[in-house]
Amino acid sequence: MNVIVVGAGIVGACAALELLKSGARVTLIDAGPPGGEQAASHGNGAWLSPASVVPMSTPGLWKKVPGYLLDKSGPLTIRLSSLPGLAPWLWRFTRAGSTLEKVEQTARSLSRLLRDAPERHRQLAKEAGLEHLISHNGLLYAYPDKAAFEAESLAWRLRRLNGVRWQEWGAATLRHKVPQLADKYGFGAWVEDGAHCLNPGAYVRGLVDYAIAQGANFISGTVSHIDKQGNLTINGQVLPTDRIVIACGIGSGELCKMLGDDIPMRSERGYNIVIKEPGFELPMPVMPSDGKMANTSTNEGLRFSGQVELADEAAAPNWQRSDILLRHAASTYPAIKDKVFDPARMTRWMGKRPSVADGLPVISQSRASPRIFYAFGHGHIGLASAPKTAELLVALMHNKATYADYRVERFY
Repeated sequence: MNVIVVGAGIVGACAALELLKSGARVTLIDAGPPGGEQAASHGNGAWLSPASVVPMSTPGLWKKVPGYLLDKSGPLTIRLSSLPGLAPWLWRFTRAGSTLEKVEQTARSLSRLLRDAPERHRQLAKEAGLEHLISHNGLLYAYPDKAAFEAESLAWRLRRLNGVRWQEWGAATLRHKVPQLADKYGFGAWVEDGAHCLNPGAYVRGLVDYAIAQGANFISGTVSHIDKQGNLTINGQVLPTDRIVIACGIGSGELCKMLGDDIPMRSERGYNIVIKEPGFELPMPVMPSDGKMANTSTNEGLRFSGQVELADEAAAPNWQRSDILLRHAASTYPAIKDKVFDPARMTRWMGKRPSVADGLPVISQSRASPRIFYAFGHGHIGLASAPKTAELLVALMHNKATYADYRVERFY
């Protein structure tokens, strides 16, 4: 079987490798370099977390939307000028989390993709000779006190229901385990099964290189057309193929529209800053409750990733979101407060997470053709969930049973 995979991000790379294992001939297509700054998987929080099962949309969220429009410093913001275009997506988004039953079902569906993500990446990295890019030291959620932790009881209940294990650390343990943290944090929940990637961009690039070494082909270019017969045009040339996989993140939506599938997906803009040579290395990644940002030591520096900004697709980055991350970084780690505002020590990045309104990715055969398949829309969990997504995708392509909660038919 000859398969073209459109998109060489983390999902496309994992799909290519899984297809090669199944005996397929694989061609990867991407307009940019694998792992490059244009890709959402380049600048994410680098977490491989079985605890990322909590949907963004939960009961009562709609009441907070006015506040998100007004608060320019919170972890989630909506550009007022973009609201008319975002309204249909926001309506479906809030409805997806309108009841506890819906939220629990979404968490179960996310857990299916995430529960063994650290081990899957460990095995994948070992096969590809990239073991040095995966670290398994757990993940820490830091709070001012236990009352603040208990205020997020729904999130931790969903995690417990889906088999996530954690240890609760008091102030003394927290000081001992992560001495770099500011004294304002006095309680922690350490997810022992969590892991992280030390350089997501290099990891994706390495996986694509490994796929090429295993026989895959790579074409640089942009897909300009795709039709219901499975004809794909790139760089002015129609490529012959037996199957097509659309796995190009936020760019997948336009290709799906050509096939008659209008997916309720928008980009959640995420930002990061990286402090070079911060003077210390975190023993494990940390997410402070007040900033809701992933703090991760990478081999490029100390990365602070977070923020959700909903805006028009073509809108310019709002680098004030990076300034918010800087202020949180300075208050979370006193040792770097004099370094975070030094432009010579800091880089910044903005990427577009492909976010489907109901909080779940699309892993599905297209409605238009049995030759075309979808694997996109992973929001915040693309890096972690990519190996399991690839497994489900290849099973689906070989007519094996899969799960209706990821199918494109759920929107119709």
